[in-house]
Amino acid sequence: MLALQEADEECRPHGRILDVAGIAADTGLEYQHDSAALRWGPSSDGFLGTIMFLHPRFDVLYRDVVDLPGHCHRGAVVVEAEADGTAFRVMSMHLSLFQPLRVVQMRILGQYLYRRPEMQTILLGDFNEWRPWGGLMFNSRLLGRGFRGPARRSFPSGRPVLPLDRILTDRAGAVREVETVRTPQLRLASDHLPIRGIVHLDAPK
Repeated sequence: MLALQEADEECRPHGRILDVAGIAADTGLEYQHDSAALRWGPSSDGFLGTIMFLHPRFDVLYRDVVDLPGHCHRGAVVVEAEADGTAFRVMSMHLSLFQPLRVVQMRILGQYLYRRPEMQTILLGDFNEWRPWGGLMFNSRLLGRGFRGPARRSFPSGRPVLPLDRILTDRAGAVREVETVRTPQLRLASDHLPIRGIVHLDAPK
């Protein structure tokens, strides 16, 4: 899967800036925002800058977006899918710069998860949380479950010192081989370095 943040224009109407058809063709992944309900508006490719692509081997079961409060409007994109009989959920997000707002945003996501079917859940994106141990926003009381994953320095891209971007899941030890991707082109493209990793899914029940 591929999750992008700040991939539409920052200001309303959040117009498109990328060639999502080209990305899909180059990666072999499927763009997940074909429904208007999964985009901010008619000129957007994603929801508040968050865009997701998924491998065609995954059977998509459900897709949604979640509005998150803040001075700068934020949101999360949710995809529930199945791989070889195992259901899983991916939530891609871009959270607030301010910890009190991040706590509120994570609580909203926790309430959302409470209303959805139980399955392994993966959180990924720009959490804007610099503490390697996670800070208050990752408290299991907010989310209703614990999320863990290695912290890798991703910001600023020229000389990264802060692990603002993360891949997390609610299964212990399931996020592996996490690393930042460093090339001269990526340093020019964004003030964050992308991160990549492998998430091991539950065995089919």
